[in-house]
Amino acid sequence: MDDARQLRNAFGSFATGVAIVTALSAGERIGATVSSFNSVSLAPPLVSFSIARNAKAFQAWESAPTFGVSILSTAQADLSTRFARSLGDKWTGVSLLPASRIDAPLVDGALMWFECEAYGRHDGGDHLILIGRVLAARRNCSANPAPLVFFGGAYRHLAPPRGSEFLTQDAMWLHGW
Repeated sequence: MDDARQLRNAFGSFATGVAIVTALSAGERIGATVSSFNSVSLAPPLVSFSIARNAKAFQAWESAPTFGVSILSTAQADLSTRFARSLGDKWTGVSLLPASRIDAPLVDGALMWFECEAYGRHDGGDHLILIGRVLAARRNCSANPAPLVFFGGAYRHLAPPRGSEFLTQDAMWLHGW
């Protein structure tokens, strides 16, 4: 396919969750909004996301030994937009949490956090695919369980299923997680 706009629109027809990935590189915090976060494997526990090769912090992502993933809620759309931009200070006023197993900060108020060590990096055309081994995963029990979703070039909200509650930690494991 040669039409980049048509392909981008086609990709936008796939609804995705939204996350902020963070790392420390040479003592500097780096962070980006991604919709490419994905589970890869349960054994070993692996996740992935992609970073554009033209990203301002690309070289830092290429060498980061660990990274954090904060899965965003609907209340964090503004934060997602802030970390999606390459200009300006992304960090001022952002409430951060310390990670337990890595040096990278985590975004406070997220639905879920993953702490990962770099496991692999692969060519993905105009992106670099980063694979991380999950060292720790925590769910925010006090957060609104409504995930931020990206679809058709815009943030969307999911309506909760009727008569159901958010999956408990035990139910997550029952469903293969």
